[in-house]
Amino acid sequence: MKFKLKLLSTIILIFFIMFSSINYTYATTPPFKIEAKSSILIDAMTGNVMYQSNADEKLPPASITKIMVLLLAMESLENNTMKLKDEVTVSEYAASMGGSQVYLEAGEVNTVETLLKAIAVRSGNDAAVALAEHIAGSEELFLKKMNEKAKQLGMKNTHFSNVTGFDKEDHYTTAYDISLMSKELLKHKQITQWTNIWMITINVGKKHDVEQGLVNTNRLIRFYKGANGIKTGYTSKSGHCLAASATRNNLTLISVVLGCNSSDIRFRESKKLLDYGFATYDSVQICKKNAKIKTIDVMKGKESKVDIYAADNLYALVNKGTKDKIESKVNLPEYLDCPLSTNDKVGELIIMMDKKIIGKVDLIVKDEVKKANVIDMFEKIFSLMTKKQIKQES
Repeated sequence: MKFKLKLLSTIILIFFIMFSSINYTYATTPPFKIEAKSSILIDAMTGNVMYQSNADEKLPPASITKIMVLLLAMESLENNTMKLKDEVTVSEYAASMGGSQVYLEAGEVNTVETLLKAIAVRSGNDAAVALAEHIAGSEELFLKKMNEKAKQLGMKNTHFSNVTGFDKEDHYTTAYDISLMSKELLKHKQITQWTNIWMITINVGKKHDVEQGLVNTNRLIRFYKGANGIKTGYTSKSGHCLAASATRNNLTLISVVLGCNSSDIRFRESKKLLDYGFATYDSVQICKKNAKIKTIDVMKGKESKVDIYAADNLYALVNKGTKDKIESKVNLPEYLDCPLSTNDKVGELIIMMDKKIIGKVDLIVKDEVKKANVIDMFEKIFSLMTKKQIKQES
């Protein structure tokens, strides 16, 4: 009877999840408008949208393109296919880039870290191409990686045709898509080591005898509390653009404005978005990645029980003063059947507010549990009988 009740409650929960409104968008109508062709504000942890205006309109992104260059560079560093001290030989093609640059020379050898600084702080086109060629072998092959990554991230209205952001007919993205790749970039904590720089000096040239003083093109880094990135952009076609990020307490926000009429406007409107987010919302951590959630029984396994863990961090974005209304539900079966492999998904931890799902995380097993053979079963029975006898004698 007890098993039947648990089974019934599990079925009811699954039905509720399937048919309830999963609402990850928090965007309301704030009492202001953003002076930009397109804009968006999201929570960097959950991806929840707090504000948006024409966020899916395809527009030229200018140097905001380089967020994807930085993202692929961070992935190369973290999977050890590239190191910060690796030496990069600058090609004639990379050195020929116009626009924003750090004046690298053809044949010059510089480090990956120096190129990252040049991209993150001054938005160097020459540095971006040199790094792209180092990672993939050519700009063409790197562009393939950029577009593949965009597809993986769900950037449905994006196509990159260069790594610099120069205007081309088939080079476009949206505020929403930029927020997706910005969110992904900020998962790599090391990136703010460079995006958060206000002023720095690097040495370039074949003899490294030319000193370049770099000042961050993103003024918010110096003048906005908690600002830590990400990237500016400007061409005559794109207008003034900015993907900005800032962290206060447990909340990290990402704002994107595209097509502003001046540089001052893009910073002013970005601050307006960020101020609104910090004044209105809180981010609550529900559980950490690899946190133990529960221990449940295993049927016909070499082990009789297995620990269940959260596959990732889980945060809830809520209006200030409402975090006490968050409800959580662990959706797990009464027991698990063997065999179980490492990282098998066995359930979900779901969080709700006002009967709406506001977040969820997979629950997994971290340890392999093999199916018990006949000998294992006899050993278990013998162990149980022995423990029972000892208990009776005591």
